[in-house]
This record gives sequence, C-alpha cells and structure tokens, in this order.
Amino acid sequence: RQPPTVICYICGREYGTKSISIHEPQCLKKWHRENDMLPKHLRRPEPKKPEVITIQAKGFYDLESLNEAAWISAQNQLVPCDICGRTFLPDRLIVHQRSCKPK
Repeated sequence: RQPPTVICYICGREYGTKSISIHEPQCLKKWHRENDMLPKHLRRPEPKKPEVITIQAKGFYDLESLNEAAWISAQNQLVPCDICGRTFLPDRLIVHQRSCKPK
C-alpha cells in the first residue's frame, strides 16, 4: 500500500503528509518570484489555500477532499494559449507560443 500523499495547491505535485508543510512555503516563494518576472498581462493573483473542514472529532482531514480541492486550485493556475487553446503555466506559455502555429 502506498503511503498517503497530499497534493500541493500551488504546483499540483504530490508530497508526503510530513513534507507538505515544508514544501508549501517554499513553493509559494518560488511562485512569487516567477510571477513577478512575467509580463503584466500574464501575472495572476496569489493562489489561495483551499479550506477543507475536519470530518472527525479527532481533527482529521478528509484527505480525498483535501487533494481534490488542491488539484482544482493548481489547475486554475493554468492559462490557455490564444492560438491552440491548450493550458500552461504562464512562464511555460511564453515558450509554447514561440512555436505554436495556427492550423
């Protein structure tokens, strides 16, 4: 059985339940650095951590709901290409658009 993982709401990658609390602040700093370097029209608001209510009296989170909310948040960070409609992170969209040709 695989150990439980948590999806980062910023980048969409999976991390262990112990390391996600270390990863998220670092990921957010990286997000800010990358966002600040983008052209103004591609900059986006800071992603907000989804709030998931505890489901048990012991204070446990519903890991499935938490991961689903984090995945949706990460997917909302993607920007569509004006030419082909595929979605990319804003810094990758710039690279993609150099070679994207209309059909």
